[in-house]
Amino acid sequence: MKVLVTGTAGFIGSHVAMRLLERGDEVIGFDSLSDYYDVELKKARLARFADKPGYTHIHADLADRDAVENAFITHKPQRVVNLAAQAGVRYAAENPHVYIASNVTGFLHVLEGCRRHGVEHLVFASTSSVYGADTRMPFSEHQPTEHPLTLYAASKKANEQMAHSYAHLYGVPCTGLRFFTVYGPWGRPDMALFLFTKAILAGEPIQVFNHGHHKRSFTYVDDIVEGVLRTLDQIPEKNANWSGDRPDPGSSGVAPYRIYNIGNEKPVELMQYIRVLEKCLKKTARMEMLPLQAGDVPDTEANVSALVQATGYLPKVDVGEGVGKFVDWYRGYYRA
Repeated sequence: MKVLVTGTAGFIGSHVAMRLLERGDEVIGFDSLSDYYDVELKKARLARFADKPGYTHIHADLADRDAVENAFITHKPQRVVNLAAQAGVRYAAENPHVYIASNVTGFLHVLEGCRRHGVEHLVFASTSSVYGADTRMPFSEHQPTEHPLTLYAASKKANEQMAHSYAHLYGVPCTGLRFFTVYGPWGRPDMALFLFTKAILAGEPIQVFNHGHHKRSFTYVDDIVEGVLRTLDQIPEKNANWSGDRPDPGSSGVAPYRIYNIGNEKPVELMQYIRVLEKCLKKTARMEMLPLQAGDVPDTEANVSALVQATGYLPKVDVGEGVGKFVDWYRGYYRA
């Protein structure tokens, strides 16, 4: 089928686009190559599609309404995977407006494109950060998410609510995926594994926040991609038999809409994660222990039983294997 994938110069988006091409789908990539981090890395991700005949790239910003509308008119995608976003929980303190332009206004343009052009299914990226101040774990889609702790989380919560309204009003089938701490080759330079690897190889100290007492559902990127494709292939339907006055936060009863956690159900202590990285690099890290950062939550733990039941999704890559693959890529890409 023909799939519009936004954010194809990004970390997860480039992996999703590649898997779609490998299985025979046609991909229309959409990315602005923003300078939030190294544009050359983004260009290198896109360069991997150069010999793929099924790939077409659109260099534009989701906040550009006309560009998004033209993409739908020209290419007529059957399904859409929206992975473009202003990422990072801390950057909002410096530039809050870009989160609204990309994550809210841009997402509205995608929803409008899906509505106006009969898209069969929209799969969009959300985040585990939407759980915010709720510390009940493992995090479940059945929990309320009314107290985000960062503007990034608030913008993704807004995406979930916007998608539900379009699913209800216009019958656009929408599935939101709450990603849990994704890592792997071609990752973002602002993420912990990337920063740790760069610093350790340079003999510099790494910054360990919350004095190392974090716990995360670290999820290897290939496992994330598998979940994205499985949900893309399964179009949600409205529950015709639903009755009641309290729709479930994860599934709705009044619209073709689903929300799923997507991550590894086995959380890993941050210090263990660092030890695995030290082993892969064959170098010992020097650590600067720091307090918890504003907006960070101490722990995340994913309950993915709903996604398992719906699609058979099950993460396979543990941190030992996953971190090793990242290190191999990093050494090769940066000749480190």
